[in-house]
Amino acid sequence: MIQASSPTTYLIPEWAEQSAVLLAWPYAEGDFSRWLPAVEATYDAIALEIARREILIVACRDEAHRDHIGSRLAALKVDAGRVRYAILPYDDVWVRDTAPLAVATPEGVRLLDFRFNGWGGKYAHAADAQLARNLHATGVLGTTPLSPVNFVLEGGSIESDGAGTLLTTRRCLLNPNRNSGMDQVQIEERLRAILGAKRILWLDHGYAEGDDTDAHIDTLARFCSPDTIAYTACDRPEDPLYREFQAMAEQLRTFVSHSGQSYRLVPLPIPLAIYSEAETRLPATYANFLIINDAVLAPVYGDPADKKALERLAHCFPDHEIIAINCLPLIRQYGSLHCMTMQFPKALGIP
Repeated sequence: MIQASSPTTYLIPEWAEQSAVLLAWPYAEGDFSRWLPAVEATYDAIALEIARREILIVACRDEAHRDHIGSRLAALKVDAGRVRYAILPYDDVWVRDTAPLAVATPEGVRLLDFRFNGWGGKYAHAADAQLARNLHATGVLGTTPLSPVNFVLEGGSIESDGAGTLLTTRRCLLNPNRNSGMDQVQIEERLRAILGAKRILWLDHGYAEGDDTDAHIDTLARFCSPDTIAYTACDRPEDPLYREFQAMAEQLRTFVSHSGQSYRLVPLPIPLAIYSEAETRLPATYANFLIINDAVLAPVYGDPADKKALERLAHCFPDHEIIAINCLPLIRQYGSLHCMTMQFPKALGIP
């Protein structure tokens, strides 16, 4: 696993050794109801790869839902000893934004429960706003205390290099629909106090058309190591997103790592436009990958660019197996692979 010199308190990076990954399984009454068979097939593939390497935590709605999921996983020959179920209510499956965040501190790992407001009040979110505490109450995360934080923050909106640097977007974190009345200076103060951030790199450009998160960073640019960033790129001038992504690439080239060196920047091609039934573009990018123990689960969309994206991710993660996951069903509800997962570090000691 990649190691980095780290400040005293820091948001644990995704490449740190993990004990578990959380999924919230889709259900018949949810937003994926029209595509449920295809979506569950994608969940099957993700669950299988996670359980091969670490604990799989599955949030489910009730006992019948748990039994249904258990039957699917048994058919895949998933090791039942690697699976933990948590029965609790949830509105959406996008646990990246509703699950607790793990922070290293001098006293050990802490779990933080940030406020969740439905991506700026866009969707009903009463159950999702309680997901972190309800999940913790089941005991599946072990005995580490959960601390509430009176600040709206979604896990998909920030990236950590494990050495005190956070990468994010102004379009999301400075949006008045999150923490109204707070300016950039005040938000940076909060991120420093809560997450131990020493530096915050703000992207001013780039967004995935159809994205309803106000430009989450995990659709745009991702730390692969303390000195490497993989980012969504567009080389088609006819694409409406071309200028935004060109400007984002130019800004990324001005950033330096915690060691003062320019980042190694790896462009991930954007797929050709994928449209919903309403003929609106969906926010498919290859940046929405998930790092797990010794592997990277990479979204693919049945696009000619899939192969190139996988090859470039392999260069970013030479010690990891790159596993392609069909995420075309997920993108129908405006999210992809990283959005529907949340990893927990080995230091958490999940039983």
